[in-house]
Amino acid sequence: MNEQYLFERVDGFTPHADEQSSRPLPETTPLPRPFSTAIPSAFLADASGIYQWISPKSSPSFPPLLLGRQELRLDVDGYYPQMVASGTIVSSMSKTIHWIANLTANNSNSWSGNIWYKDGDVAIFPYTNVEIQVTHSWLHNKQSATVTFSGGGVANLVRIFRYKSPYFHLVEFEFDSVEGTTAVTTVETHAHPNRPASLPQESLSIEKAFERAGFNVKKSGDDNTIPITATGSDARWSDMEMHDAMQIYWSRFANKPQWSLWVLFASLHETGTSLGGIMFDDIGPNHRQGTAIFNDSFIKNAPPGDANPEAWVQRMRFWTACHEMGHSFNLAHSWQKQHPPEWGTAWIPLTNEPKARSFMNYPFRVSGGQTAFFADFEYRFSDGELLFMRHAPARFVQMGNADWFDHHGFQQAIVSPEPTLQLELRVNRKTALFEFLEPVVLELKLTNISSQPQLIEEKLLAMLDHMIVMIKKDDKPARQFVPYAQYCWQHQLRALMPGEAVYESLFVSAGKNGWDIAEPGYYTIQVALHLEEQEQDLVSNPLRLRIAPPHGYEEEFLAQDFFSEAVGRILTFDGSQVLNKGNETLHEVVDKLSDRPVAIHAKVALGNSMAYESKQLIVRDVTPAKMVESKLIAVSSPDQEEARKQLSTALIGNQNLAAKTLGHIDYKYYVDRFSDWLANRGDTKAAVKIQNDLYQTLSDRNVLDQVLQDIKQRCDKYEHKK
Repeated sequence: MNEQYLFERVDGFTPHADEQSSRPLPETTPLPRPFSTAIPSAFLADASGIYQWISPKSSPSFPPLLLGRQELRLDVDGYYPQMVASGTIVSSMSKTIHWIANLTANNSNSWSGNIWYKDGDVAIFPYTNVEIQVTHSWLHNKQSATVTFSGGGVANLVRIFRYKSPYFHLVEFEFDSVEGTTAVTTVETHAHPNRPASLPQESLSIEKAFERAGFNVKKSGDDNTIPITATGSDARWSDMEMHDAMQIYWSRFANKPQWSLWVLFASLHETGTSLGGIMFDDIGPNHRQGTAIFNDSFIKNAPPGDANPEAWVQRMRFWTACHEMGHSFNLAHSWQKQHPPEWGTAWIPLTNEPKARSFMNYPFRVSGGQTAFFADFEYRFSDGELLFMRHAPARFVQMGNADWFDHHGFQQAIVSPEPTLQLELRVNRKTALFEFLEPVVLELKLTNISSQPQLIEEKLLAMLDHMIVMIKKDDKPARQFVPYAQYCWQHQLRALMPGEAVYESLFVSAGKNGWDIAEPGYYTIQVALHLEEQEQDLVSNPLRLRIAPPHGYEEEFLAQDFFSEAVGRILTFDGSQVLNKGNETLHEVVDKLSDRPVAIHAKVALGNSMAYESKQLIVRDVTPAKMVESKLIAVSSPDQEEARKQLSTALIGNQNLAAKTLGHIDYKYYVDRFSDWLANRGDTKAAVKIQNDLYQTLSDRNVLDQVLQDIKQRCDKYEHKK
């Protein structure tokens, strides 16, 4: 394919007879340029491909905002047709619109359908339907598509697009390899006997696989060999080393969006043999530009007794390369496609495809394992993935543009193909809807889903240093939750029996980043938990929650003081006697929003800070010479009456609301602590009553019987004190 032909702009145009114009338009000018007379064999399309329309500089009959440059992507034949059309309009007013329509064939050259997706300045593009008529020519530069936009309460608009290319996008690859490592860029499809019976026999290259996905693949330069000295003394690669190598050795490196990708073949990542490949470029401002395949990782080990181990390894390395490169096109794993709506690709209603025989699925995850996977694997992406790659707005797919869908932080997670534990993130309410100002408390649940007992750390779910918590608000970059404190727990293992689960609460509203969850809107939260003993990571379900808008001006006004570091720390640590400004804000919340969930959190923090004697470090003289000797630990007296008032109204006033907003785990913790406090001061009657109320509240909320039994035992303990 001639590059000049593909990217030369069409300067002339021919108006359709029905076009909304009364102004004489110029005749089409023959294009004095090289052209192709044959459709490239890699894509095998008669009508599919990209078409282009260039408007005149002005036309009184054209909507001014729809003048400019327009592209049409028609996807009705060739490899894996999706029966979809999409378009991009870059108007003369610097407005951009992107649309997508599903198509039904009217005849062999005509298709029509509804426009189901719009992006950008959609107000200037009201149309709801599209009809496309292709006029073929033995000269492809003469082939055209007449597109009629209709619906939306406006007159039809007709455009004639000129054929430009059978592909939907251009992309450049560069394959570099570390000295001593071979870049695996081809596979013999019949080399291994376990394959689909209908699979064509060929020598398939990575370039060809992506051409069939709809991309015009070019090489950005010569493939290079990187000297082994660049890997450091251990010959293993860290993320930073790979990023440095990319800047030095990749001929196209630039911190900008571009349809260009660097692929590195190396021996091993620094984490060891369990990591087969990564899409590693998350260090700079432009993501998804580089990926690496580690040839000497687990992908070099064919299953014992395999019929052709050498071919198996070659196929795994080829699959790994295409898989990691797919991530650079912003594709998620096959079983994680329901993440993207919250994590950067909200435009498309993808569903999980856990059984898909796609480059983006793990062969070991499907039923029957890798044997079953490769028996049906045709070296392709799924239809949903092709829809995204071919028709999503370019900024979602292009390397270095939209951030990897923020699951990026978990891309390097070492996930077992046969997990024995399951991590769940959830809320103790029917719907994950939180009021404005209401702190967000989540619940982690870790379940043994195997048939054998599993050893885990006793405090595993409380080990925040073993955990990555990603929080993403819609339309904003994801943030990693950074807690105010880390805890060093004693190493102590416990056995988790089959079916058994452990639980822990997780307060995620505020941390060292400030308030990660504050503004009204939708958020997605996901947790990765590292298991040191198993050298594995567990990735939770993505939890989607919503923060409701404020009820009125008073809440908006209070929010200015509430979303402060002081209040965040007070709520995290259940109180403070020194963060006075924050305490003042919480008192104001209690006074003005007394019936709201946020007031329960405020009362718990205020009550706890006044319930006990409190040690404080006092520095009486801050001059350097006297500071050390002037330091002392002072103990402040509790305010028992005020503490009882705050804790009683928080925990007893509306038990169901308290259990809901604090979460079951924290609610029980605070009630236990308060009842102990009462019992220790001789009021065992009140302590028993509070525990009985707790029992009824949590029983009504269907907590585990084990928890209810624990409450009974605490009541019995108080009874014995009477």
